Amino acid sequence: MLDHVGLNVTDLERAQAFYDAALAPLGLSLLRTVTTPDVSLSGYGEGTKPFFWLHQGGESTLGTHVAFAAPDRATVDAFHAAALAAGGRDNGAPGLRPHYHPNYYGAFVRDPDGHNVEAVCHSAP
Repeated sequence: MLDHVGLNVTDLERAQAFYDAALAPLGLSLLRTVTTPDVSLSGYGEGTKPFFWLHQGGESTLGTHVAFAAPDRATVDAFHAAALAAGGRDNGAPGLRPHYHPNYYGAFVRDPDGHNVEAVCHSAP
């Protein structure tokens, strides 16, 4: 089981603006920021524990794919709309992906650094 995951971003402020909007429909929000002379981090999650971290600096690693669980298909749709409105680029409109399994409903966007970010619901409608 994963405890947390982090992405390198080239502009933390820009990335925060994107993820603040894109993750809100999923019930996730910015919970913690860490700034030292050596590191700047932003942690997202629910409750009190961040599990998704953005790391300022370094090169963004293309090919990264992060999928967030959504409770229903309407939330997947809301994630996609919010991410596009926040400057994300469409990488797969909301819809069924039956090649994964019959109820796989996902939407994909590219964040400002090019990371492939998905919201997915595995439940039947």
